[in-house]
Amino acid sequence: LTGIPGLQHLHHWISIPFCIMYLVALAGNSTFLCMIKADPSLHLPMFLFLSMLAVIDLVMSTSITPKMLGIFWFHSTAISLDACLTQMYFVHAFSVMESGVLVAMAFDRYVAICNPLRYSSILTSPIVAALGLATLLRAVVFMSPLTFQIRRLPLCSLAVMDHSYCEHMAMLKLACRDAAFSNTYSLSVSTYVVSFDSLLIALSYTLILRAVLSLSSPQACKKAFSTSSSHLCIMALFYIPGLLSMYMERYHQQLPHHVRGGDLLADLYLLIPPAFNPLIYGIRMKQIRDGVRRAISQRR
Repeated sequence: LTGIPGLQHLHHWISIPFCIMYLVALAGNSTFLCMIKADPSLHLPMFLFLSMLAVIDLVMSTSITPKMLGIFWFHSTAISLDACLTQMYFVHAFSVMESGVLVAMAFDRYVAICNPLRYSSILTSPIVAALGLATLLRAVVFMSPLTFQIRRLPLCSLAVMDHSYCEHMAMLKLACRDAAFSNTYSLSVSTYVVSFDSLLIALSYTLILRAVLSLSSPQACKKAFSTSSSHLCIMALFYIPGLLSMYMERYHQQLPHHVRGGDLLADLYLLIPPAFNPLIYGIRMKQIRDGVRRAISQRR
């Protein structure tokens, strides 16, 4: 792993914001999980989905950041094939899981705003657990075949990736045998996940917007917008950098070398959401702010 191609001379400077974002992600998501566990009033479907999101963000950022900082600080570029495949599996599987949880969160907001009287009967604990299990199984089913396919491909003797983590498209380029099937499979899965999940989220928030605009009470309208806007910010942080990195990979001819493959943007795409998600729903959601105040007052 070479790090960020074209920016090796800036690795030490780049590592500073990356390290800060990782520490913020660790502190923010861990605090959020502890707060939800300790406060019974937060044991609601919305916060259970946010807890899933926090766990996913912790695993996804931890799977790449320590090795990335090792490259930036100590030039520790070597990585074994098994470790590389494990890192690739965790990064992409948990990205698929995060997308599924965002869909579940959009469905949660749809039920809460459009069918508030049936919220507790629709989103019961078994249903929430089933949705979480479904996102996990989908990620395992999609990513396991790709990992096994890459594991069976013979790699060329000079296995060098111009990345700071093991990315599946970069690994396919190292194969000494035709990897057209694996390439097609990975592109198909990525297209399906992004398209299908984005469509469901867009449909949910279209129905939510229509319901919110029909509310006669300005206070109720403001509350609905406040809660939904927090989730929309989280989704924007996850999908927009990912889509931009995909387009940069496709239309790269006139871009600098470190931007052509979306290397820097791909790193930020995996680090920014875990760091900013707790801050966004911690600042914008009243229940979280009230929970923090209660925890502080109890300590005093």
